[in-house]
Order: sequence, then C-alpha cells, then structure tokens
Amino acid sequence: MSLRILALPVIALVLVGTMLGVQLAYGGGTFEPLEPADPCVERPITSRSEGIDALTEQLVLIGLDEAACSLDTSREALTLDLARGGPPTDAEVEALQDGLLTAVDRMAADGTLPPASALVDDALDQADLNEFLETLIRAIPDSVIDSALHTDDVLTRAIEDIDLRELLANVDDQQALNEQIEPAVAQAVKDSLLDRLRSLV
Repeated sequence: MSLRILALPVIALVLVGTMLGVQLAYGGGTFEPLEPADPCVERPITSRSEGIDALTEQLVLIGLDEAACSLDTSREALTLDLARGGPPTDAEVEALQDGLLTAVDRMAADGTLPPASALVDDALDQADLNEFLETLIRAIPDSVIDSALHTDDVLTRAIEDIDLRELLANVDDQQALNEQIEPAVAQAVKDSLLDRLRSLV
C-alpha cells in the first residue's frame, strides 16, 4: 500500500477538523434554527418556469406572503396550516384571496407583469379551441391585444373566479397544496384570457 493512500484519511481528518474549527470560531458551536423570513417585507421572487406557469408561481408566492403578513404568521407556517387537511378557516380563505389580489397590484406597480399578448400563445397551446377560432386569435396583432386587455384585469378576474375554499378543502399535505393552487390559478388565468380574447374576434 503506497504512502499516498495511507495519507488520504489523515488529510481528510485535517480538513474536517479545520472546517469544524472555522465553524466554531464563527459561532457554529450552538445550533439555532433559521428564522423564517418576515412575510411583511418584500423579497425577490424568481421562477424556473416560463409563461403563465412562471407568472402564477410568482403570484402564489407573493400572495402567500401577503396572506401570512395579514394573519401575523410566516409563509412557511401558513403553508403548513393550509396543508393540514380539512376545511380552511374563513380568515385563511379571505387572507389568501386578498393576498393574491394584492400580488397582482404589486406586480403591476413594479412592472413585472408581462403584457397580455405575451401570454396568448401559452394559453392557446393548452386550450381546446377549434382550429378556425385559434387561427383568428393568433392573427390578432399584439398591439390590439395589449390595448384591449390588461394583464392585471385578466388576473384579477381569474383570482375572483377561483373557489379557494373548495380548492383548499381537498388539500391534505404540503405537496398537494403546491400541486393544486398554482395549476388552479394558471388555469383560471388561461380561461379568463381566452374568454376576453374571444370577444376581440
């Protein structure tokens, strides 16, 4: 067995010891769980998705922050409460709907809402429209869509049409919460957008 192979465990122990020493020097000797972020303080929201899915992911995260702030809890604690199963409280339903609507206003104010025309292809790709109507809608110039439809109005109508009480009543764990809220908001946005687009044809 070579000297190099015998030295590897010793080097590993030295590295681990050094790392632990640095941790202890910087106060790592005591464990304190991280404090949840204050939901009343705006934090940057990023998404790995695209199109309507990215938009609704941002809306839901901001909406949960806004709801948690009004309920005087953290986003994480609220998410766990909503995922506990059983019917949500009136306060939770109202706070979440108000939070989502506030999220729309916030994104409209900071310029992060995309124009309605940027959402059309995504909505049409997932819609079950007859080919003639889809072709007509795709032929509408972006400028016409954007002057007739405002993204914040489309989103507000979509959020108001969602039955959050029923949606949350069917959630029994945190994964189910994530899997149901964002797709429900996304579908409502698509339905609202397509409904308004039909009126332009």
